[in-house]
Amino acid sequence: MNDTSAPLNRKGPPKPTDALHRIGSTAQPHEMRDPFDIGEALAALSLSGEPVTVFPSGWVEPLLARIESVDPELPHFVLDFTGSERPPAGKATLVASLGGNAKLQFELDQSWKPAPDNTMHVRAEFPPSCLVLNRRAARRVETPVGVNYMASFRLNGVYTELPLYDFSQGGVGLRATPGQLFGLHVGRKLEGVRLELGPNLVIMADLEVRLLRPFRTFLLGDQVQVGCSFASISMQMQQTLERFVTTGTPERRAAAR
Repeated sequence: MNDTSAPLNRKGPPKPTDALHRIGSTAQPHEMRDPFDIGEALAALSLSGEPVTVFPSGWVEPLLARIESVDPELPHFVLDFTGSERPPAGKATLVASLGGNAKLQFELDQSWKPAPDNTMHVRAEFPPSCLVLNRRAARRVETPVGVNYMASFRLNGVYTELPLYDFSQGGVGLRATPGQLFGLHVGRKLEGVRLELGPNLVIMADLEVRLLRPFRTFLLGDQVQVGCSFASISMQMQQTLERFVTTGTPERRAAAR
């Protein structure tokens, strides 16, 4: 269910030239605290193989790693220090580039003990918060309570409908029951998805599953948030979506082409 296997274009082992600087003291990052957003960012780094620069407390030279996998259920992730070395016990600051347009930074304080199956792998819990600098943040629009806007698509040949709980210019958030997750995993592509994003906006797009996060509600019981990014969307649809997210009033209904 939480398969975070990398795509074919995942970056190779990091090189010394990949090291990043920490966010400067005069910069103005914003703080990210939502576990869903943090998990989504870590999953994106895992899928891309983007280098992670690790600054152990008191060290001058940083170490380099990659995020091997992310498990949002625990929640934890695994750092791969292959080609470098593991940090000493204590605090460390981790810095990575998000999609080339933002810098992510957070701190971990732990023993950095190796995983039982690989001496260069280290398990870590999600940080409680991250700093994000220069992120082109996409404003999220939550679907109204009591109204079900749906995502409709075929999954393993079966017609599937899942309700949306929010959307942005970068993607959508879906809600599913554990029984509806068969065939869904991180990295799964969903083609030709029909998205109802409001009473006046329907678009067609290809999606990529970026995060699965279980949660529980009093009324619905066990649920799973399915975070998806747009893998393919036409320029016309993108412009219509941008206009709606920004103003809430699309000029016309976008129909499937």
